[in-house]
Amino acid sequence: MKLRIIVASLATSLVLASGAAVASHHEEMKNNPMVGGAAMLASKDIVDNAVNSKDHTTLVAAVKAAGLVDTLKSEGPFTVFAPTNAAFDALPAGTVDTLLQPANKATLTSVLTYHVVPGKLDAAAIAAKIAEGNGSAMLTTVQGETLTARAKGEGVTVTDTKGNVANVTVANVYQSNGVIHVVDTVLMP
Repeated sequence: MKLRIIVASLATSLVLASGAAVASHHEEMKNNPMVGGAAMLASKDIVDNAVNSKDHTTLVAAVKAAGLVDTLKSEGPFTVFAPTNAAFDALPAGTVDTLLQPANKATLTSVLTYHVVPGKLDAAAIAAKIAEGNGSAMLTTVQGETLTARAKGEGVTVTDTKGNVANVTVANVYQSNGVIHVVDTVLMP
């Protein structure tokens, strides 16, 4: 009889624990958008989420070629403006292939780190900086140069030093080591 009670108690505990884990997973999914057809989980780091997005295969290949995987898997926190494959495809013909060549690793690293801002700046934090800056916010990137964030309707744009403007198409993709904002343009230092 005692054995039955112990087994029943154990079974109940396992069901409750798995139910809590499922509820936690569903809550995490509700609070984070899908990107590139994949669930972006706040419990995963930037790299572990990005590799699952079919819209970011070029970015992932570039991060690997630049040797930045370990950096973007580190504690951070980082804010990443992540260009989609379509953004890379919009670059002049041959640009991506040239950047991915080992001889151009320094240039590729510069371009990629230009999309990364130290700290965790979600949409509310960026909006607050834009308000403080009377309509624009200067964001210093890991690369060392600045990006300019501005409000545009309900969204945000990010402008590079060359005048290229990227629209944030998906904001607040929370990661264990920061936040990603998906953008529709590759920014150039």
